[in-house]
Amino acid sequence: MHHLNLHNYLSRLRHSTANSHLWLDEQGRARGRYFNASLTSAFQAIRSGEDHQVVAYEAYARSYDPGDQGLNIWKLLEYVANDDESVELDRLCRLLHTLNFYRQVQEPGLDLYLSVHSRLLAAVEGNHGMAFRRILDVLEIPHVQIILQLPLITPSQRWVLTHVAENYRRNGFRIGVNASSLEQAGDLLDRIRPDAIKLDISAANHASAQISLLQRADQAQCHIIFRRIENEARFLSLQQANDTASPYLVQGFLFDLPSATLVGQATELPTAASHTTSTIAATAAELPG
Repeated sequence: MHHLNLHNYLSRLRHSTANSHLWLDEQGRARGRYFNASLTSAFQAIRSGEDHQVVAYEAYARSYDPGDQGLNIWKLLEYVANDDESVELDRLCRLLHTLNFYRQVQEPGLDLYLSVHSRLLAAVEGNHGMAFRRILDVLEIPHVQIILQLPLITPSQRWVLTHVAENYRRNGFRIGVNASSLEQAGDLLDRIRPDAIKLDISAANHASAQISLLQRADQAQCHIIFRRIENEARFLSLQQANDTASPYLVQGFLFDLPSATLVGQATELPTAASHTTSTIAATAAELPG
């Protein structure tokens, strides 16, 4: 860790108790308290689709569990927290993730993806991202390595998404968006001009459309991330369909599970070229309909 102000802040948190709003536990993890729940962070790697090298991490808010099996905190609290409380929880989670990521990251240049909850799109008035930018500046953490990941939207939320994205961009953040289809990804690429677009692997269902999207995204310097890759057959199918020099990123349980500890770089997986059609057929039964 090379951020002096962050180091000093974490040192102060070590003297806080578990009754505090924010503290460090005996394992050095930043933890927070909300609605009598103890919160912490889990991270899942985002990797190059070509060589599987880690290029970024996505952070998730989890209830604390000593065995690293915490529950999704948003699913636990979404129906008991009002909009104002959700905004407060979102900001607490962002701070927790930032502390837990930068206290252990060793490699320069790794990006951190932080999700913005859907309630914040309309609940926050004024300048989105300004308060978080100030925190990062105080901690001497490079905001340019943080991607604020906006939620999947309905058609009626198009203008809200555009407004929020511009606010975050004005405060120096890079923007990520979620798409439910290749078609929506293309629309978001043109309209929002994001730095990253996430697609479920189930949406990767049209080879020529995928190649077109990847080529356009490459020209626009936007990462396309295929997520929820849970088995090898899905990954091999993706590799074969994307017969293009345009880069893409991947994420999913096939590579690693979300964990409090950042994973290492190496993940050995066979490439599509090393598998025959019979291998694909043998594993195709694993694919959901």
